[in-house]
Amino acid sequence: MKHNKIQLIAVLLAGLIMSMGGHASSMDKVKKHGAVRCGINENLPGFSEKNSSGQWVGLDVDICRAVAAAVFSDATKVEYVPVSGKDRFESLASGKFDILSRNTTWNLSRDTGMNITFVGINYYDGQGFMLSKKSGIRSALELDGSSICVEKATTHIENLRDYFQLNRMKYQLQEFDSAQEALSAYEGGKCQVITSDQSSLYSLRTELKNPKDSKVLAEVISKEPLGPSVAAGNGTLAKIVRWSLFVMLDAEEAGITIENVDQVRQLSRDPAVRRLLGLEKNTGESLGLSKDWAYNIIKQVGNYADSFNRNVGKGSPLKVKRGLNALWRDGGLHYAPPID
Repeated sequence: MKHNKIQLIAVLLAGLIMSMGGHASSMDKVKKHGAVRCGINENLPGFSEKNSSGQWVGLDVDICRAVAAAVFSDATKVEYVPVSGKDRFESLASGKFDILSRNTTWNLSRDTGMNITFVGINYYDGQGFMLSKKSGIRSALELDGSSICVEKATTHIENLRDYFQLNRMKYQLQEFDSAQEALSAYEGGKCQVITSDQSSLYSLRTELKNPKDSKVLAEVISKEPLGPSVAAGNGTLAKIVRWSLFVMLDAEEAGITIENVDQVRQLSRDPAVRRLLGLEKNTGESLGLSKDWAYNIIKQVGNYADSFNRNVGKGSPLKVKRGLNALWRDGGLHYAPPID
């Protein structure tokens, strides 16, 4: 019995050592590569797309930029890897990129069965429906018998089945390899309705020839907490991504923006703000980062409101309201632990 206990302890210690080595080597590889490799959606306005200058922009892109600012003190040190919905998890687990930041729903089956680790939520969403205004349909409960376009390998397929079964309605499903293919099929009349996260639908609508002819129904039929993830076992990287997101949220709560961060850094006497900006206590030390890691995120990427407004909110073509994505104090769901 004693011998068996010793063997068990030895196995556990070996696993712990290997795990710690895996964490270290993961970050070593990122630093040696000289850039964060980020898996993103190839074209989802507001979340990840190339602008007129050929630069990647979007809410999901800003997560990648924030991590680069934290690790390299340079938000431009990112290599973007467009990946499809059906290939994203396998590609992340196999090491084709370091972070998956691609409008991906965090749920149990993915968290436990995909060999990946979700690290936070950067957008609270829900599945909805887009259809022609001429249809006269005002509620999702009027979609009985509809043909519906959807992207493959998404949570939307199961959500549809549950919703229509619960409400004793029928539908014809047409699956496509990408959201853009589903959109083309919808625009071409191959289906009456297209379903996705509501944020995606508002984004996709901007790509239609006549956006004003389509509408997104008010109903939300699921919870879709969207957020970044890393391959399982990459503990240090997971923490850096998680706390990079938290920095953006905490900065918004503290009123520190991309425009005023230098002034605040110079004048603030608030101990919490001074810690956040690297003036007191080295909060980056436990993550293997510089003392000014959080300052670099805010200075180069901005706080969460800065990112939200320019990409999907009032400063963007999408004009999405904050809603659930407001801070907790403003009636939303975003709440971040303190940087302490």
